[in-house]
Formats: sequence, C-alpha cells, structure tokens
Amino acid sequence: MKDFIINPLAGGKDGKKMKKNLALIKARLDQVKEEYRFHFTERARHATKITEELIANGATDVIVVGGDGTLHEVVNGFSQFNKVALGIIPCGTGNDFASALNIPKNPVDALNLILNSTPKFTDFMQMPNVRGINVIGMGIDVDVLKRYEMLKKKTKFGYTKCLIKTLFDFEYTDFSVETEKSAKDYRSFLVVVANGNRFGGGIPVCPVASATDNKLDFLTVTEMKKIKIINAFIKLKQGKVLSIKQANHEKTSFVKVTCPTPYTVNVDGELYENIPFEIKVVSNQLRVYQ
Repeated sequence: MKDFIINPLAGGKDGKKMKKNLALIKARLDQVKEEYRFHFTERARHATKITEELIANGATDVIVVGGDGTLHEVVNGFSQFNKVALGIIPCGTGNDFASALNIPKNPVDALNLILNSTPKFTDFMQMPNVRGINVIGMGIDVDVLKRYEMLKKKTKFGYTKCLIKTLFDFEYTDFSVETEKSAKDYRSFLVVVANGNRFGGGIPVCPVASATDNKLDFLTVTEMKKIKIINAFIKLKQGKVLSIKQANHEKTSFVKVTCPTPYTVNVDGELYENIPFEIKVVSNQLRVYQ
C-alpha cells in the first residue's frame, strides 16, 4: 500500500497544476494495479499529523506530493524508520531537495522511480525542536523569505527579486559557531547548514553538499564592502559561492550557533523564532526513494 500525502495548493494556489498531476499519478497507479490512498492536507502542519497517524497505523510507504514545505512537514512526522520509506513526487514551486537527489521533475517519472527502485539511506538534520532535510540557516535568507511571503504570486523569479532587494538592505549579525573541528566568532550576513545543495528554487547555496555523505555542510559569508555584494550574488547564482574570499566552509557532524540577539531560523523554507540553533546529522535511518 502506498500512502500519498498531497498538498492540493502546491505549485499554484488555484490548484489546477496539482489536479493535472494527480490525474497522471492516479492513471499510472491504476495501470500497474498498485494499491494506494490519497490524503489531502488542509492547513499548516497538517502533513505532520497525517504522517504520524499513518505510521502509527502501519504505513510502509509515505509519499509526498508537493513542494519543500510539505516534505518538511512529513519528515517531522516520521518514526519507525526501519519500517517506513519516504517517496517524493515534486510538485511545488521550488522542489529543491528533490532536485538535490536528482528525482525527476515529471510526476509520472518520479512515481515510476518509487515503484521500481529500492529506497536508500538519506541524511536528515535533527534540532532539539524540529527536523530539517534540506537547508537550515539564518541571516539574509530569513529576510528574503519574509519578503517572499508577502508576495501575492510566489515564483522562482519572485524569490530572486526578493533576494536582490535584500542584498542591499540587510544588517550583519554577530554570532558564534561551534563545530566538531572549531569554535569561532563571526560577523556575517549568512549562516547555512546544508544537507541538500540548493535553496530558493534552485540557487546552489552549497554545491558540494550531499544528503548521503553522513555530514553537514556549514557555510557562512562574512562581512564585505557593499560594492562587492553584486559580485558575490553572481557567484552564488553560478554555484561558485565557495570561491568568495569571505566564504567559510566546513564538513561537520554537528553545528551549534549562538546569537546574542533575537533571531529567526529558516528550516527548509519554514520560519521558526528563537529555537535552539543546534543541529546534528542523522544517518542510516531515513530511507528515501531516489
């Protein structure tokens, strides 16, 4: 039995794109005579509750049909990792983690991957209060998301516009970072802990990050002159952020960030206020079709 958790508004609030995708998915499932159930989310955090209930009742395959936000909620409802596998059919605006795993963008191709392959161990990020699977960060990415949430129409181009505006209107943050190799103080406009290698609808924020290497990628870009911001942005879009002189990168199994002022944390595109910014990688538990 395959259980599909569906965000009916993913990919566009009018729901037209999702209806089209679901028709294709249903036709393929009926064609191969696969047993399945569709479960539709109705509100924020609903996917987490649905996942918890499904697994408590013996589900073996939980499949996300939506974007990074729905995936984030489902991962936070996971338990009994040895009995349940996760599938992803990317139907959202960004689909960044699915892209990091090279999951096909076409919903039928993504479904065929689930039907015809064996799930593989995939890392996730554990914080004291919440899990992340793609990217966790604070600083400029949070300011971008806050601008983005105010847009009536959410698109990749809209996210890029918000990023450009924020680049010229941000404040540097002082914080301390502890990893397994070092403990340092930084003054920066960005701190990222990556499991996937992109965010914001395809921006390669940490191109060397891998969700199967049993490590986290810590990245921060420290203070620079305003005139250099444009060049830094271009390098970010080109996947060359690690070549920036002010970039600091490290592979690590845990990261602890301490900030003296109130802060907001971006976990897979969802915003959390003043939660403990302590992250450890969890490997060899979560199995994902990829």
